Amino acid sequence: MHRQILIIDDHDDLATSLEEVFASEGHVVTIVGNRADALAIENIESYDLVVTDLDVLQNEQKPDANGNIPVCLPETIVSNAEDHVKAFKLCAANFRRSEFNEDELKKMVATILDFKIRYIDKVEYVQELHEHIQFELPSAISLMHIVLEYLMKRVAKLGVINPEQSNLFVALDEAFVNAVKHGNKFDAQKLVRISAIVSKQEARFTIEDEGEGFDVNSIPDPLDPANLFKTSGRGVLFIYNIMDEVKYNERGNRLTMVKKSEKPSDVVA
Repeated sequence: MHRQILIIDDHDDLATSLEEVFASEGHVVTIVGNRADALAIENIESYDLVVTDLDVLQNEQKPDANGNIPVCLPETIVSNAEDHVKAFKLCAANFRRSEFNEDELKKMVATILDFKIRYIDKVEYVQELHEHIQFELPSAISLMHIVLEYLMKRVAKLGVINPEQSNLFVALDEAFVNAVKHGNKFDAQKLVRISAIVSKQEARFTIEDEGEGFDVNSIPDPLDPANLFKTSGRGVLFIYNIMDEVKYNERGNRLTMVKKSEKPSDVVA
């Protein structure tokens, strides 16, 4: 299966390497160097996969000719003017579902994130970075596992957590699985949107599914002896106990979690 892949990369950190890998597998790769050139592409929504890796300015966001922001470009960046902000987004919102192959997409996502971890996310580079990381992916548990592993490595490099002592993995895993399983009910036609804003001070995660949502207050209290053998609610309890801040939107399909830095000076290689 030949896929259409768009890479937006202002410093050629990922573009050339990924082009060689994906082109060798028969995929058609288009590379542009900035957001403006991406917006000039009339059929940007026709790409199966869009990879964005850009340095951005405070509040930078430019609409297309119709005043719209293409779904596969990063959302508005809001930060302090002195921050070195990087926007990374991996979007498969338009991955052809009629020909959906989970293993194929999993391999592509794993390749992109592996290149980013090995060649770009070096400790000396990420220490002073304020990064907005976004994923838009079909509902598939295997894809969530790859994203989870990447995010754990990312926050560990900044010293937000010590991976051997933190339960952050448990909280994120519960949130991702809930979005796929309970929110989208394993429907690959529906997307899971994951956002992480990472700095040395904290990591802020947002997970949103396209399901009907739920009332978090309706979950049985897992600490009540009457609910001792019920599994529902335990995942949410884990999340509340592990994260420093937890908030659901009114509909119940978007969860925002914050993990404060545990030991800012401990940065792992």
